[in-house]
Amino acid sequence: MPDDTTIAAKTASVRRPLAHDSAAGHVSGLARYVDDIPEPPATLHACPGLSPAGPGAIRALDLAPVRAAPGVVAVLTAEDVPGENNVGPVVHDEPVFPERSVDFAGQPLFLVVAEDRMAARMAARLAQVEIEAADGIYTVDKALEAGLELHPPTKMARGDVESVLATAADRIEGEIRIGGQDHFYLEGQVSLAVPQEGDDLTIYCSTQHPSEVQMLVAHALDVPIVAVTVEVRRMGGGFGGKETQAAPFAVMAALAASKLRRPVKLRLDRDDDMIATGKRHDFLGRYSIGVDDQGLIQAADITLASRCGFSHDLSRPINDRAMAHSDNAYFLPAVRITSHRCKTHTVSNTAFRGFGGPQGMMVIERAMDAIAAKLGKDPLTIRRRNLYGIGERNLTPYDMTVEDNVAPALVDQLAAEANYADRRAEIVAFNRNGRLTKRGIALTPVKFGISFTNTFLNQAGALIHIYRDGSIHLNHGGTEMGQGLFIKVAQIVADEFGLPLDRVRITATRTDKVPNTSATAASAGTDLNGRAAQEAARTLKARLSDMFRRHTGSKSNIIRFADGEITDGHLTLPFFQVVSLAYFDRVSLSATGYYRTPKIKWDPEAGKGRPFLYFGYGASVSEVEIDTLTGEYEVRAVDILHDVGRSLNPAVDLGQIEGGFIQGMGWLTCEELVFDDRGNLKTHAPSTYKIPCAGDRPERFSIRLFDNENKEGNLYQSKAVGEPPLMLAISVHSALCHAISGAGPDRWWPNLDAPATPERVLRALTEAKAQ
Repeated sequence: MPDDTTIAAKTASVRRPLAHDSAAGHVSGLARYVDDIPEPPATLHACPGLSPAGPGAIRALDLAPVRAAPGVVAVLTAEDVPGENNVGPVVHDEPVFPERSVDFAGQPLFLVVAEDRMAARMAARLAQVEIEAADGIYTVDKALEAGLELHPPTKMARGDVESVLATAADRIEGEIRIGGQDHFYLEGQVSLAVPQEGDDLTIYCSTQHPSEVQMLVAHALDVPIVAVTVEVRRMGGGFGGKETQAAPFAVMAALAASKLRRPVKLRLDRDDDMIATGKRHDFLGRYSIGVDDQGLIQAADITLASRCGFSHDLSRPINDRAMAHSDNAYFLPAVRITSHRCKTHTVSNTAFRGFGGPQGMMVIERAMDAIAAKLGKDPLTIRRRNLYGIGERNLTPYDMTVEDNVAPALVDQLAAEANYADRRAEIVAFNRNGRLTKRGIALTPVKFGISFTNTFLNQAGALIHIYRDGSIHLNHGGTEMGQGLFIKVAQIVADEFGLPLDRVRITATRTDKVPNTSATAASAGTDLNGRAAQEAARTLKARLSDMFRRHTGSKSNIIRFADGEITDGHLTLPFFQVVSLAYFDRVSLSATGYYRTPKIKWDPEAGKGRPFLYFGYGASVSEVEIDTLTGEYEVRAVDILHDVGRSLNPAVDLGQIEGGFIQGMGWLTCEELVFDDRGNLKTHAPSTYKIPCAGDRPERFSIRLFDNENKEGNLYQSKAVGEPPLMLAISVHSALCHAISGAGPDRWWPNLDAPATPERVLRALTEAKAQ
């Protein structure tokens, strides 16, 4: 890579609050998604037929009525998979279609291909299916009783936990059940598979992981990976739900297109989407914490158990991350964290914003509140007392040293700016007046590790072309799902070349341009793809700098790219002129860039290492008010201070913080997944599954960026922002607990599970009054 002194460029776009590149398209309807692509002639439409029950052996599957239905062209089953019947992303334990038995209610059994979408949907309901019902396990508790786990329990440990717990001044024990969450992306799962010459196939897919879709399709079709091209211009939301979950439906569309030699589109109905795709893992968390008489933690024994579903999917790294975030921002001197990954006869749960981190944090935050209640102290006092130190008390349970800790300063600043102490005192007084409403307030921190825990995924590639008029074609392996990745990478490239942002053309992610990409996940999209694009830009800048020197005779080691020009400080040429000179001198104007995250190393078997390059920090204050007669409540005010380092784009980052908080609030308050006693999901539409609405946004919602820079020398000293803000919403749950405690005796804290629906809040209030 050229030395930085030769590639200095004036910052023109980076750190400016610029609009999302598709903002106008989003609000006008002109942004094109997969379902908006004009359908090629002779396009067919597909719909999977779902199992009505599970688990059990398939005793009969009569598809004759389906084949005879109007408009049906073909019906595909496991027998029609020429290659590997698998869509498992890591462990090959998830079939495209089952062959002899089903594992859960709602599992795709077959695929209907028809002349139009409605014909396919109606025909899929006509199958005569007989499942010999077997005894199933549907909950974490039953799986733990049966010892049914995907692999043996995993542990992180340090110190003699048992002896320290035994001698601690006080010991606090408890548990919390944390519900799952549906991704509820606005654009559902959709793929359009178009046959090309020979066995080649192009798939337009709403996916966070084009390379994985490409590979699984190729394996199912028994063709080389190069025969399959996957393109993604944008998604209408992903949140982790399109990291692995897009692949099964892309494979189905590809199978049909390959067999029939016609384009095939598969767009799931919302109900089918919610039934057949994985969710955020629901967890059972238990803790036993030993503290001194001031609430300083001496030892912590934490047990996590999650419902993984019938196959592995990404459950192992998700649960690893849950363990790695069970400390949140707190130092645990002696610690043991045990993780059970429970196998159940339900759809396999999957990635969701935070990737297990939020569930791990919820357990330790419940413990912090319980410690404070037991000792009769303000929970913020206990939280501050246990924060990681600076230069000491800074080793995580997995032996990574916390070197960039800003949590104490950030928490102090937010507490002062949000007037936390005075507001809490006012709320305590308000609750003592015996009114029918109770209020609560809480301040909770977030420390979230940035990088994939699977070390090999921390790599990215990019491709840049410069055309003869000086315009830039930018492509990289990241995918855009509304989070602002594309605009941020374009800002970086524009600044590298010293050009206006409108000279950089953002293009769709394609596997035939940048191969072997990682999923856009782990909050690392900009860190990885931005650096890869920067490397490609710097390669081209070095070539253009040499061209400038040859043409002008300049001897300067410092060549600047700024304001559409290239200069050595004395001689200046327009950027496009140097580009033209390079073209006629036969200098390549195309370059690839590659980046791999440094320093990281992780041993998942030992639970030790440095899985993260750095941490993102934040804190929030939430204030709530509860109606004690109904359990209904409102979030009255929220104050957030969040660390994004030196923001690449403050407008995008503030939007991510706001959206992440609201999504986290939904997870912890109103988004309840209900299964019956046979594992059937009953909340599979907006009529029964409630996500936050505009009216649920706090009346006062203050978000500020913490003044900090990334000490790891990341892009312009920025930090990732995608996932950490979701966990800021833990303060809402703690505030609800505080409000409920106002209806009970001193030093009592409610056992409120998540989501904290009004029904659960009312039950907790009833318990408070009984106390």
